[in-house]
Amino acid sequence: MAIAAFGCGAGGIGAVSCGMAAPQTSNTPPAGSTMPASIIDPYLAIEDGLANDKIDQLRANAGNLATAAAALGSPAVKIDTAAVQLASATDIEDARNKFGTLSDAVVAYMDGLHLKPGEGVRQAYCPMKQKPWLQKGDTIANPYYGSSMLTCGNFK
Repeated sequence: MAIAAFGCGAGGIGAVSCGMAAPQTSNTPPAGSTMPASIIDPYLAIEDGLANDKIDQLRANAGNLATAAAALGSPAVKIDTAAVQLASATDIEDARNKFGTLSDAVVAYMDGLHLKPGEGVRQAYCPMKQKPWLQKGDTIANPYYGSSMLTCGNFK
């Protein structure tokens, strides 16, 4: 994987991916395994909170997620960054927008490493927000709109 200090179109300083497969580190789960619980558990808690119009545990869960992602190394850097940004959300609308970025990062990590989401976890998609998310259960619980459009979306 090529890593550049300035580049590949990212527009900022820092390590960025140039679109090649991420190298495995000792903490990277092997292809075909399940998403680490340290990532999926706080992510699902955030998703459930937003679907239920609650952000009281958002900062704690986002912080736990950022810590877990940092421990996974470079393949999870986008999750770490998005979780840190989510922890700084000022209100529920800001949290929902930042959750979209986090969801993109989590799904890209999962797909890029060919991981399974976990027992009972499914990928859903909101056509209005044009964003994915992961959730438990067989009934759509849209975190981007909460109670105003709870069942808007479909499973992948």
